[in-house]
Amino acid sequence: MPGSNRTGPWGEALAAEYLRKKRYRLVARNFRCRFGEIDLIVQNRSYLVFVEVKLRKSSSFAAAVEYVDLRKQERLRKTAGLWLSQNPTGLQPRFDVIEIYAPEGADTRRPEIHHWEDAFQ
Repeated sequence: MPGSNRTGPWGEALAAEYLRKKRYRLVARNFRCRFGEIDLIVQNRSYLVFVEVKLRKSSSFAAAVEYVDLRKQERLRKTAGLWLSQNPTGLQPRFDVIEIYAPEGADTRRPEIHHWEDAFQ
């Protein structure tokens, strides 16, 4: 949400807590490289998950997951590939998208969270 410097980190923290409750362990946050950024990297027993967090006030214009277009997916793939080259794992990699709808931004009492597992290959 443009204009607020605290909503991005707030949304990522909310997504991280949501995933923790689903028994994922946080591995990294805001991994940046020349290709782009990955908001969250988490793992469970089977998967190493690269998570894109999308925070919106509403879905009236488009669903938040729709903002992860092919160009963004390619940047995420390249960034994940670089991370994996530096951090080898035996876990299966996966790309998830977490949509958070918060009409009042960080002041929203009960934001709506949608978790899209294996959102793209």
